[in-house]
Amino acid sequence: MLVLSRQRDETIMIGDDVEITIVDIRGDKVRLGITAPTHIPVHRKEVYDAIQRENKAAAKLKPEDLPPPRTRSGNNEGTGPDTRGPHKR
Repeated sequence: MLVLSRQRDETIMIGDDVEITIVDIRGDKVRLGITAPTHIPVHRKEVYDAIQRENKAAAKLKPEDLPPPRTRSGNNEGTGPDTRGPHKR
């Protein structure tokens, strides 16, 4: 583990795309500002762990364990003439 010391308003770069700035320090709490590309998910560790647990549990489900798909009431898709007009095809 790399341990760095930073003061308020100082920044750490991770690669070329992730920037972590010390926004505030109050007592034993540090507020961080994180700038990262949208394709890189950023979560608190406890949220990340919960997502991982849910993903593993979902991967173990079999199709017969899932409830049947819900249908929308009043959905007449594919049952009548196409009234969208030629410009919306």
